[in-house]
Amino acid sequence: MAKVLIVDDAAFMRMMLKDILSKNGMEVVGEAANGIEGIEKFRELQPDLVTMDITMPEMDGITAVKGIRAEYPQANIIMCSAMGQQPMVIEAIQAGAKDFVVKPFQPDRVMESINKVLGR
Repeated sequence: MAKVLIVDDAAFMRMMLKDILSKNGMEVVGEAANGIEGIEKFRELQPDLVTMDITMPEMDGITAVKGIRAEYPQANIIMCSAMGQQPMVIEAIQAGAKDFVVKPFQPDRVMESINKVLGR
């Protein structure tokens, strides 16, 4: 069972993602509300996959991706972005994210992305 860390400053978004992931046989091992917390939780939990919001307080998702990938080059990170954040998505992919999903979340698209990134 894949272990997933959800990083998003909106509790509602974390809850929605957790619901989608749990229903599809994933284990949500942790949640974080900003990039700093996300990096700390990654170190602590070593998840198989991270879903990372782009816009967050204290440390944004792109900076957090760079931080995680610097220590764990093999990290699987999927960016979550609202519509219209295309330039940031490109930046996130360049920073080391493996894919991105657009908010509001479509469960099928979320799982398609996760399965692709995890090579299933």
